[in-house]
Amino acid sequence: MKRLIVDMDDVIADATGQFISLYERDFGIRVLRESLNHLEEAILRYVIEPGFFRKMTPNENSQEVLERLNQKYALFIVSAAMEFPLSLSEKQDWLREHFPFLTWKQIVFCGSKSIVHGDYMIDDLPHNLETFNGEKFIYTAPHNLQFDQFQRLNNWNEVAGQFL
Repeated sequence: MKRLIVDMDDVIADATGQFISLYERDFGIRVLRESLNHLEEAILRYVIEPGFFRKMTPNENSQEVLERLNQKYALFIVSAAMEFPLSLSEKQDWLREHFPFLTWKQIVFCGSKSIVHGDYMIDDLPHNLETFNGEKFIYTAPHNLQFDQFQRLNNWNEVAGQFL
């Protein structure tokens, strides 16, 4: 069975949407996804706020598609969770709630994804894909639109089309 590695933040979880909501809460301004990069310094403080990772919403169709992928692949959710102290437990609780079909053996929290190997990886951060040994797919997010060295997946319908 082929091994499929899938990232969490901005791939199955809408981290960008969470940043937008918190920025609007604090500043009363609703920013567009495309302009979020220009506010990087203002929004990065949110990742240390309690509940940031726990309150994200799943990306559209990610739950249904991952459940189907789980039947066809050795599926692992691999997420960097060591840099921000609250993220480890919040991400674990979030995955239990939104992806109950995943077992604890399918969840990998790490500091660096360079230790991960498999056949396919879907991630939103180019530096995570650069060290991966298998086929690399970048999941579209505002912060990676300028990168074109990886196959791009724009949404979970495209993920389904590629892997199912």
